[in-house]
Amino acid sequence: MADDTSNSSTPTIAFDDFLAVDIRVGTVVEAMPFPEARKPAIKLIVDFGPEIGRRKTSAQITEHYTPEALIGTQVAAVVNFPPKQIGKWMSQVLVLGCCDAAGAISLVRPDHPVPDGSRLH
Repeated sequence: MADDTSNSSTPTIAFDDFLAVDIRVGTVVEAMPFPEARKPAIKLIVDFGPEIGRRKTSAQITEHYTPEALIGTQVAAVVNFPPKQIGKWMSQVLVLGCCDAAGAISLVRPDHPVPDGSRLH
């Protein structure tokens, strides 16, 4: 079998393109239901440390998570996308996750604590 590391469904990007996406780890300090969202979601306030500070977002993660269980957990997020209005809530970052076999989102998180604001390498 040939060593084919390319993926025909996505374009190849330059390493500098990857570096332009600022992915950081932060700690969830507030989480609350988001009943006015079109799809079930949770509002989050995530602390990314002194350089970035606290940022708001929402995530469709209600299949695996409750607001109460998210408090104090670390999550990975893109912090340099422009803000996006979601209903009456302004999302400032994009929390990252992957779909499980049923299509529910599982959050991308470090498996050991890291300082808030740590950048993905």
